[in-house]
Amino acid sequence: MKNDHRPINVDPSDLMAFAWPITALASILHRIAGVVLFVGIAFGLYALQISLASEAGFESLKSMIKSPFGMFVTWGLLAALGYHFVAGIKHLLLDFGVAETLEGSQFAAKVTLLFSAIVIVVAGIWVIQG
Repeated sequence: MKNDHRPINVDPSDLMAFAWPITALASILHRIAGVVLFVGIAFGLYALQISLASEAGFESLKSMIKSPFGMFVTWGLLAALGYHFVAGIKHLLLDFGVAETLEGSQFAAKVTLLFSAIVIVVAGIWVIQG
């Protein structure tokens, strides 16, 4: 019998120790951003309901958004939207045959992470100053 030391079950700690390729990280982050946006739809619909209910509701929503937690949630949703948008453009370019090689896809993932980091920082500045 062969002596096999591979784990049968994989823990999240095992996943954290693994050296993920940058293309995999970009893909996983794209999926996470999509899930965050999906959940964020509930926040957006709730905010819309509050703001349209009355003038007092609109004012309370403004105060909620200007609170530190509200600003963090707003920035988080904008960050997810920014990353998902940039990664979506990368996927559109991949559909047109751009960066189909391993080196090209690694470069595209790095560019995606760079541009989305810029968008996320700008969104943070916008939320803080808003």
